[in-house]
Amino acid sequence: MADDTRDYRALFLARTPLLDVRAPVEFTKGAFPGATNLPLLDDRERHRVGIRYKQAGQQAAIDLGNELVSGRVKRDRLKAWRQWHAAHPNGYLYCFRGGLRSHTTQAWLATEGVTVPLVVGGYKAMRRFLLESLDANLQRLPLWVLGGRTGCAKTRVIGRLGNALDLEGLAHHRGSAFGRRPGGQPSQIDFENRLAIDLLGLAERGVPRVVVEDESKLIGRCFLPLALQARLKTAPRVLIEEPLEARVQVTLEDYVIGPLDEYRRHYGPAHGFERLAEELLAAMDRIQSRLGGDRHRQLRGQLARALERQRRHGDNDAHRDWIRELLAGYYDPMYDYMMSKHRDGEILFRGTREEVLAFLR
Repeated sequence: MADDTRDYRALFLARTPLLDVRAPVEFTKGAFPGATNLPLLDDRERHRVGIRYKQAGQQAAIDLGNELVSGRVKRDRLKAWRQWHAAHPNGYLYCFRGGLRSHTTQAWLATEGVTVPLVVGGYKAMRRFLLESLDANLQRLPLWVLGGRTGCAKTRVIGRLGNALDLEGLAHHRGSAFGRRPGGQPSQIDFENRLAIDLLGLAERGVPRVVVEDESKLIGRCFLPLALQARLKTAPRVLIEEPLEARVQVTLEDYVIGPLDEYRRHYGPAHGFERLAEELLAAMDRIQSRLGGDRHRQLRGQLARALERQRRHGDNDAHRDWIRELLAGYYDPMYDYMMSKHRDGEILFRGTREEVLAFLR
């Protein structure tokens, strides 16, 4: 049986199952990939115990906690913890600081004949380790940036490389105003934790370089760490160059056809299309001020007609019209402007998607 540990690196590299016994409100603010929240105290109980602690001290707070989590409540929580351990016999448990809550959970499980090791220092120490390792790896690891116009399938190339960091995957967002995905995005803390763990894994494997897609400072509402933003501006670049019609096809597949399956899985077959249609129209409205009134009305009308044709006949081709105009008239000029500003990195290679993939491999 494993002992309590403070080897955070090993925990994250092994993707060790983690039992988080903090309150749900704490878990929602930030947690780790693969962690399961089965709290010792729920939000209401934690609030009451916190007030008692301030008013009467630690022992009074402990007594209240034992009173609140007793009888059937205690039996139910022990049952849930035992079931988690049975499914994850190599797992560890933690609370915020590795203190009273994790030790109490560990002790209660021990009375049931179940031994679960805990993470010394808890969530706070693991979070600090990840932030420090993220900063160190961003400073140390060689970085190449994959760029190109919208629709040139940068994310697809990233997905086919073994030494790439998928920022959009970590942010659960496809990028741009049209990139929202069902289920929403992780919290900023969760995004940073996932980023740090993936980068830690690449560093452990000793990859000669890390390839990352060119991004702005925000992917949806996930903010890129400042150190990563700085590296993106100056790192060597590899550029994908694809003709407009090829980019129209990729955009159609990645932002209309593919997402429809995802929306149907999330909202159900009866509602998936309508939810996707609402999101596409809302995305067009989000860039109205940048498009200008006349262009926005034109493109929104084309999008609405394409959605109606898709709804009635299952025909996706009408989407090509608004996609083509949006790429050529909006995203391409924006890309040209961005390439002329704040881009100091050497351009190592230019080519088609397949040529770039071969070069990067």
